[in-house]
Amino acid sequence: MPARKRPTVEDAISARRMLLDGLAGDKDIDIFEVMTGLAPLHVRYDTFPGEVFLHLAADALGWCGASQENLVPLERLRERFLPECSFRGKENRKLQFAVLAAAALRGGADPDLLDEVRWWQTDDFWHYAFFAAVAYVRIAADRAGVPVAEVCRGLALLPVRGPAEPEAATARLAGSPADHGNS
Repeated sequence: MPARKRPTVEDAISARRMLLDGLAGDKDIDIFEVMTGLAPLHVRYDTFPGEVFLHLAADALGWCGASQENLVPLERLRERFLPECSFRGKENRKLQFAVLAAAALRGGADPDLLDEVRWWQTDDFWHYAFFAAVAYVRIAADRAGVPVAEVCRGLALLPVRGPAEPEAATARLAGSPADHGNS
């Protein structure tokens, strides 16, 4: 059995750049096309590139000056900043987790990512982290009164951050082939 591909620093840089470049493009950008372009970077049963997207979302909050004194209201976030998306049932909860996890990172807390996404029993965390990043970039643009492309240019200057530890980048989700037979 060949070794599983491990995400590299270059993969993290590529994921962040591809998301920002996709959002900075045409005003009528199709975020689902951007997400499709990112799919080859996702390693099956791995949270990558979700961590990169959560950190990007946290950076977007910082870019627009969000703080305890300058709160970002999350009410109607989906309707206002992800109008092209529809979420049903558990999908709403998954998006909520990604949105709140990014805010926790911005505030200096490390969300218990693996404990949460193991219960999802799906390999789609990175999708919801992507949507959270898109929403927070759009929120930053809205709050600053600038085009999304300007926010993307500003965020592109910041360092790429992802998992705090290399092994976190390759953490397996429950249900991965490597987990079968483990107690």
